[in-house]
Amino acid sequence: MTLPHIGYAAMLERFPPLEAIDLAQYAESRGFRGVMATDHFQPWLPHQGEASFVWNVLSALGQVTTGDLGTGVTTPTFRWHPATVAQASATLGAMYPGRHWLGLGSGEALSEHVVGQYWPEAPERINRMFEAVDIIKKLFASGLAGRDVRHEGQFYRLESTRLWTMPAVAPEILVAASGPVAAKRAGRTVDGLITEGAPLDKIAPLLQRFAEGARESGRNPASLTRVLRLNLSWAPTDEEAMASALAEWPNGAMRFSKSDVRSPFELEQLARLVRPEDFEGRMLVSADPDRHRARIQEFLDLGFDRVYLHNAGRNQKEWIDVFSRDVLPKLVR
Repeated sequence: MTLPHIGYAAMLERFPPLEAIDLAQYAESRGFRGVMATDHFQPWLPHQGEASFVWNVLSALGQVTTGDLGTGVTTPTFRWHPATVAQASATLGAMYPGRHWLGLGSGEALSEHVVGQYWPEAPERINRMFEAVDIIKKLFASGLAGRDVRHEGQFYRLESTRLWTMPAVAPEILVAASGPVAAKRAGRTVDGLITEGAPLDKIAPLLQRFAEGARESGRNPASLTRVLRLNLSWAPTDEEAMASALAEWPNGAMRFSKSDVRSPFELEQLARLVRPEDFEGRMLVSADPDRHRARIQEFLDLGFDRVYLHNAGRNQKEWIDVFSRDVLPKLVR
């Protein structure tokens, strides 16, 4: 038995960049391993009040921490051309060898529609993401081989070029998936899968489809990475934990896709409909550290290699202290 990889989820839509860096540094000092940082142009809710530039924050975090640095997740298809994401990732990888992994997603209107492009349905967003993956992989290979590449696809063009700054080993590419189609395609094409905490009967089929895709591509599923971001709400009392969940992270109780929501003010109206019972089965809200330990262990037992924790409360350092003492040492792989 070994201690599992439990990291800190830096929610850049909730905390100013310097505070997020301080919290991630504090978490590492208490036994958390690595950081998964969100990429938002807008917060989910107006009162969350932040949306800092993920690449700046990760670069700064590399100077004051020693663990892994991942984007959880960035979208290489609307605000960014895939070439820009490839360059940013390769540079971070060159600055911090062996520590950076690139988490990619198909995007949410909240952050991606700001550039004024047509917002497509989910199938097209997924196709765009996987074409972007193809471009990023080509550019990583170009930097390692010192040869130009080009791309002419359905959604993107890349003129003959290469990445001139590149680490000795390309960053690991992980794709975020919440449905079986994207999970299976991820298994066929990238190094790992990212998903968010949800009922186990929803998560288990995703991992199965991911493994199927890996086997179809001739790879051993056990060689690939499975990452989970787990939202939770802990406070000294159940009442405080629920108050934090309702105020700070009603997202965790919403039973519909938020991919098409365009404004924090629009989501704020929807959040008013959330009730305490809506969190049941979706996000654990509890003052009992052992309940949280058991919940995290369920996901580790399901096969996740790395779990990054996000506590809904503003009591971040108090939560980190409690979990570092009462939760992390009791988890096993």
